[in-house]
Amino acid sequence: MANHKSAKKAHLTSLDNRARNKSVLSRIKTFITKVENLITSNDSKEAELALRSAESEIMKSVTKGVLKLNTAARKVSKLTKRVKSMSQAA
Repeated sequence: MANHKSAKKAHLTSLDNRARNKSVLSRIKTFITKVENLITSNDSKEAELALRSAESEIMKSVTKGVLKLNTAARKVSKLTKRVKSMSQAA
C-alpha cells in the first residue's frame, strides 16, 4: 500500500475509476448481446433499433474515456455489418 498521502489518494481514485469502467463495459456488453440475439432470431427491425441504442452506449463510453475511439468504431462497425447483412439476406 502507498505511504504518501497523494499516493493513497491516487490509489483510491484508481479503484473508483476501475469500478466505473467495469460497470460501463458490462453495460456495453449487454447491449451488444441484445443485438446479437436479435440477429440470430432474424428480427431485422428490432435489431436495427437495438443497434442504434448499442451504438449510442458505445460512443458514450468514448466520451467517458472508457474505450478508445478506434475500439468503439470497430465494435460499431462489426455490429452494423452483421445487421445490414441480415436485412439484405431477407
